[in-house]
Amino acid sequence: MFEELERYKSLDFFARQVVEGFITGLHKSPFHGFSVEFSEHRQYNSGESTRNIDWKLYGRTDKLFVKTFEEETNLRCQLVIDQSGSMLFPTEGQGDIKNPNKLTFSVYAAAALTEMLLRQRDAFGLTLFSNGIDLQTPARSSRTHQQYLYSLLEPLLKPVKPDQANRPTQSVAETLHLTAEQLHRRSMVIIFTDAFVATERDRDELFDAMRHLRHCKHEVLLFHTFDYAHEIDFDFSNRPYLFIDLETGQRLKVQPNEVAESYKTEMHRQQAELKQRAIQYNIDYQPVDVGLGFDQILMPFLIKRQRET
Repeated sequence: MFEELERYKSLDFFARQVVEGFITGLHKSPFHGFSVEFSEHRQYNSGESTRNIDWKLYGRTDKLFVKTFEEETNLRCQLVIDQSGSMLFPTEGQGDIKNPNKLTFSVYAAAALTEMLLRQRDAFGLTLFSNGIDLQTPARSSRTHQQYLYSLLEPLLKPVKPDQANRPTQSVAETLHLTAEQLHRRSMVIIFTDAFVATERDRDELFDAMRHLRHCKHEVLLFHTFDYAHEIDFDFSNRPYLFIDLETGQRLKVQPNEVAESYKTEMHRQQAELKQRAIQYNIDYQPVDVGLGFDQILMPFLIKRQRET
């Protein structure tokens, strides 16, 4: 799949191809019952205005359908992307669709989701954060708005040199608290983050912020994004490495085989805790390996959307 995507010239073309392929796959799978027959019509409800009834369609089907317009939406969705330094790992994967780093994967995944949302007449907005909220747009449902979001996302795909990667980050929790306060209408909040926090207290604050979103009646879908081979399985050759913190610039020399077991144990513990806490707070948690493609994004989203509509 990634080999084919390499030639794609824009997020627009990429998103359309990925979504078309996903829908085609659904129709050939046990999930073909999902509502993915996108159209510009909805069934007429008794008692509403007849002004927008499509009479030509009625003549062909003997059923009443209403033409839908851009402002008519079923769902409001805010795509929240962590663009802090740690999301740039591995730095050589920035903008590379074949071997993406976490930020590149999140950008492409968000683009595909906007295509899914647009086809279903849902509204979507974008929030980018690192050292606070860097950008936040309102949620709208139009091709023009989608193209505007692409213009904001595409610069994030530009290659970054390791010495330019240091991006300090405000607490993820603080950002989510601000997002909860600024979204004035009930929304689905989809978060792409590696959820790297320094302490247990930081982790508690992260979930307090997600509870804040839930308290404000927002649905939360957390895509816990990581490079599984390196960040979870610690798959490094047995030779000395110099690890550089992409947020602080701190450097640490490590012989991988000396720390591998303790590192993997701790990372698996943290991941299990994230999942457990998400279940506790009624947050949809989805681990995402950036090396495994985009169905792991589109399917959980589609399942959650089916529950919400």
